[in-house]
Amino acid sequence: MENAKVQEILEKQVLTVAKAVEDKLDEEISALDRLDDDDLEALRERRLQQMKKMAEKRSHWISLGHGDYSELPSEKDFFSAVKASDRVVCHFYRDNWPCKVMDKHLSILAKQHIETRFIKIHAEKSPFLTEKLKIVVLPTLALVKHAKVEDYVVGFDELGGTDEFATGELEERLAKSQVIIFEGESSMNQSKAPTKRSVRQSETANSSDSE
Repeated sequence: MENAKVQEILEKQVLTVAKAVEDKLDEEISALDRLDDDDLEALRERRLQQMKKMAEKRSHWISLGHGDYSELPSEKDFFSAVKASDRVVCHFYRDNWPCKVMDKHLSILAKQHIETRFIKIHAEKSPFLTEKLKIVVLPTLALVKHAKVEDYVVGFDELGGTDEFATGELEERLAKSQVIIFEGESSMNQSKAPTKRSVRQSETANSSDSE
């Protein structure tokens, strides 16, 4: 008897939702039906302008080095990069295993998120920047918006504490700081990584190095 009541309530809820969706669709169809040729032409023109602006943006981003994960030759290039691009992810690295893992994921994301500049700089060759930004643990990602460092991703602690994290996990972390444009589920469509440490990490006893 109780199950029958629950079933009846669920059916009513489903019908209510279905009716709301149907009404919304009917409203949108009616709105389209009311459009005359001039309205349709205006919509088409607006859409073309939006596409044109996006194409111009993409071209501008690519001219600044977006779409590629590149290394900066010197500290002064860091300041030039963050002034030129609204969103920048900068990887402070040294030649070790954890930083190579981060390189792999950033190379993928640079191509997926052309709206953001992805760069790397050797921490030991950048003493002024590492001191100014208080970079101690490597790898560290400095997340920059409008020429200001807004946030950091330090080591792998926020990525499950393992070097086996999925690219999508890093993508979601960057989106949390709004340094990339991201909606819905990860565009990488990867499963969550295990939380155990990898064999390589067990050997190094840490997921990151300190300066």
